[in-house]
Amino acid sequence: MNTFTLLAIAGAIIIVGLASYAGYLLLQLKKQKELQQQHRDLAIQKRNANIFESVDTICLATIQGQCDVSEAAIRLYNIMDYVQGKDRVDFDERYPATSELYHIVKDMPRGDARQEMKKQDRMRDNLARQKAEARLNDAIIEELKDLQQKVKPLNNAIDIKLVS
Repeated sequence: MNTFTLLAIAGAIIIVGLASYAGYLLLQLKKQKELQQQHRDLAIQKRNANIFESVDTICLATIQGQCDVSEAAIRLYNIMDYVQGKDRVDFDERYPATSELYHIVKDMPRGDARQEMKKQDRMRDNLARQKAEARLNDAIIEELKDLQQKVKPLNNAIDIKLVS
């Protein structure tokens, strides 16, 4: 065997070794990306579970008459906007009565800002809110029952496990 053949064999062995190592590194990178995606998915599930727990509480309180439907509409519309992933809901489409009430009352001052309003303006807002609540109340209660059923199984079905 001549020197050229030996060098060619050594070069081929080095190339095969480097290719194998590159393949190994690519496999490790793929595993790392899959693990990162699993962690992201788990974080979304945990976050959604916290949101759904709050949604369930608001729905229950409103259905039982312990929470004003206008306040519930504002809180639910806003909190459901934070849901991520496959559990995200188009609130305007799925819950039209609650969404309609939200859009009616969302810009009305609340708390201290409401107290600082002129009495006539405050009464005008109250009348508009009360009319909308009376008109939409039954539909909203049905939507809240549906929403509560939608989030309850999701909240209970979260499988939290250690991902390694």
